[in-house]
Amino acid sequence: MDQQMLIGNAKDVEYQAEVADDYMAYMKTVIAFANGGGGRMVFGVSADGREAVGIPRESVFEKMDTISKRIHESCEPAIEPNMMIQSVDGKAVILMDIPAGTKGPYFLKNENALLGTYIREEHVTKPAGIEMLKKLIIGGKEVAFDQQKLPDVVLQDDEIQHLCDQMQDVALRRALTPEQKRAVNPITKETLKEWNIIAEEDGKTYATNAYALLTNQCNLPPIIQCAVFKTENRSIFLDRREIRGTVQSQMEQAFQYVLEKINMGATFDGAYREDVYELPPDSLRELIANAIVHRSYTEAESIQIAIFHDRVEITSPGALLRGVTINKMKKGCSKVRNRSLAQAFAYMNLIEKWGSGIPRILQECKAYGLEEPEIIDFNGDVRINLYRRKAAEHPAEEKAPKAAQESAPAAAPQPQPAPQSQPAPQPQPAPQPEPAPQPAPEPQPAPEPQRPSWQPAPQEERPAYARESAPQNDGLRPFPSQLVGDDSRRWNPSSTILSNATSPKKRMLQPSKK
Repeated sequence: MDQQMLIGNAKDVEYQAEVADDYMAYMKTVIAFANGGGGRMVFGVSADGREAVGIPRESVFEKMDTISKRIHESCEPAIEPNMMIQSVDGKAVILMDIPAGTKGPYFLKNENALLGTYIREEHVTKPAGIEMLKKLIIGGKEVAFDQQKLPDVVLQDDEIQHLCDQMQDVALRRALTPEQKRAVNPITKETLKEWNIIAEEDGKTYATNAYALLTNQCNLPPIIQCAVFKTENRSIFLDRREIRGTVQSQMEQAFQYVLEKINMGATFDGAYREDVYELPPDSLRELIANAIVHRSYTEAESIQIAIFHDRVEITSPGALLRGVTINKMKKGCSKVRNRSLAQAFAYMNLIEKWGSGIPRILQECKAYGLEEPEIIDFNGDVRINLYRRKAAEHPAEEKAPKAAQESAPAAAPQPQPAPQSQPAPQPQPAPQPEPAPQPAPEPQPAPEPQRPSWQPAPQEERPAYARESAPQNDGLRPFPSQLVGDDSRRWNPSSTILSNATSPKKRMLQPSKK
């Protein structure tokens, strides 16, 4: 059977042997496809998709009109399918593509929105339920969650300017070159209005959810949970931490936590040694930033960063947006869930603006010799697994450069005993006193202390941004606060913000003294 037009999987393709008179069953699937990422229905193929049953050619156009009329009469808001006729094994079949809706939630008119809203979960069509209905209502609005106004939070000009100064400070700290620093323009109240971070109405300026996320107000943002696990089933913690604060400070703290817990090794370039992490730091930063910007803030769950012996898992609440698939993500397709937050993060150089983050992460992991990161859609959460190096792949020890080896002191030659000959019998001379033993040469310092590759480095050898910033206790204390005094709304711009230069600086190997 020609399968060319049956492209899809069980989640987004459904087969119908005929255009049945009892159409409500497949109409629920039409609703579910429109409420999700779209889908395809194939009429004239057995339910398992293995056999072409066919639609009588003399009535195929009549059947298409019937399907279109039923959808128009049954669904609200209106759904516009795309239909075509294809020949499979010499038999006519009807292909109907349902696009992802933009005006949801979609529901059956005769059941109302509460009872007649359906979604697709794997290969099953099911009622949406109250919580999913709320998400579809918010998703169907033109205003994203982070752009929604907080009518009870009226802002003063000094508060707005304070946030502008903070964001500019972060942007300058994250700029890599003098040219990039000069390109950082100051932002103003008008800029925040343009990005819908604040809203004006009746002469007053109101905060939006984006403003609350950037300033840690109104119980936003939710905490980020970080942990190191000893076991695969997460039953034994080696360390854990809950991170609070503004979204920008949460991102930096979570990034630093991961750097503290993964291994560090070294590479050599001539006479230079460079400490490197086992995972690409820029990819880690980008994944954490993506989790914050693209998560659903209507969910009560937290972002979770779990570190295992073989991988780092980053789980972000919220399903993929309509029309976005894992394959499309790998090719650079990106739809922003929180547009205002994305604008702020892009300005602060915390995230890519044009969807190039995932393709670049895949390239960096390949350059590191790592397994390709795994992206998993849990129909409600998105998880990305960044796989660590396996122990068998680690070289036992990095070798020092040849120049450094040549500069090391050579071992003193051992004296060889004189060959023995058969002497003629004669009186034995008096034994001569043996010469005093020569003192062993004073050991010279090694050109550079060697450490097995990918072993955790001592804290004093790590770069400043990867050192433990607080003494460890029971692992339950949150990361040291970057808040000023007791005012949890104020983020301290003078606290350490990491630069883009995430790789430690190169250090030249010092030759031993002669």
